[in-house]
Amino acid sequence: MVQFSSPAALSESVGTSFGPSSWITIDQARIQAFADATGDQQWIHTDPVRAAAGPFEGTIAHGYLTLSLLPVMTQEILQVDGVAAAINYGADRLRFVQPVPVDSRVRATGVITSVSQSAAGVRLGYTITVSIDGLEKPALVVDTLTLYVPAS
Repeated sequence: MVQFSSPAALSESVGTSFGPSSWITIDQARIQAFADATGDQQWIHTDPVRAAAGPFEGTIAHGYLTLSLLPVMTQEILQVDGVAAAINYGADRLRFVQPVPVDSRVRATGVITSVSQSAAGVRLGYTITVSIDGLEKPALVVDTLTLYVPAS
């Protein structure tokens, strides 16, 4: 884990790498729960029998399911202390590089790409790569932003 004592301590952090996180298994139950929560019931995600004969030879995780695991993965590998709030500020670029087959394990690594001061706090830019165990290409790569509001 990479740890910073305060948002101000991020000022010299550009280029700092962090991770990897622990592996997370994406099983069919997790895929189905995501489908139920989002209404995306496309058969490539939710129908193992039909998907076995489909283009991926089995069900695959929703891209946004994999993306939604970023908070749990990044909190394990990047910590900024002395904050009142860490706010998801958005993403500048997101690429789903390849599908995540059911029962795959994924994990995240990151690198800090920018740090800027705003009236509300420190805005941290970082690129996160989510890897799939045993595969060369990552599942996704995203440039994301978090606003760290200092504790008063």
